[in-house]
Amino acid sequence: LDAEFGTKKKKKSSKKKTVELEDGEEADVYAGEGRDGTNTGSGTSWDGTTRDYHYDEMLGRVFGILREKNPQLSEKSKTIIKPPQVLREGTKKTVFANLMEICNAMHRPSEHVTQYLLAELGTSGTLDGQQRLVLKGRFLPKVFEGVLRHYFIDYVICNMCKSSDTQLVKEQSSRLSYCRCQACGASRSVGSIASGFRAVGKGERRKARNATG
Repeated sequence: LDAEFGTKKKKKSSKKKTVELEDGEEADVYAGEGRDGTNTGSGTSWDGTTRDYHYDEMLGRVFGILREKNPQLSEKSKTIIKPPQVLREGTKKTVFANLMEICNAMHRPSEHVTQYLLAELGTSGTLDGQQRLVLKGRFLPKVFEGVLRHYFIDYVICNMCKSSDTQLVKEQSSRLSYCRCQACGASRSVGSIASGFRAVGKGERRKARNATG
């Protein structure tokens, strides 16, 4: 897959950051000082004064505290995993050979990923003795890439900081599942796996008509 899986650090940029304001203006955000030279770090330069706080100061302080408490947030990263290895077995089956490797890269249980794959592809499948997923039907590698990319967005990526260092946790009291970020501490609920589009063959349509007729 493309640069959405795995972790690869980028070099820090020396360029200043900009923050879009509601009125369309931009406020320059520096690591240590604001536009007028005032301190915008995690310190409180306005202690002992009665002046109003500058927007740059407050924003800079927030970023300073975040960097101090979570140093990893200042380092941009990409998630990279190997592409799916897809093989054909006979004329009616497809083998997903490196399922376990991809599950380990995403830190997700193979049972959950398999359930999502089967639901989205609208088919059935089982693990063989080599821990490969054997599916009924013929599927191209790009189909697996698309499904895995959607899984990554739905069940792995943090919506706040875009980190992939997350855990999937299910609360027994509410029976809801949450994606909790280990980098920034954010948490969001995730939906249960629902069946996607499934193509119905002629034989299945005939059986359905006979059952209702």
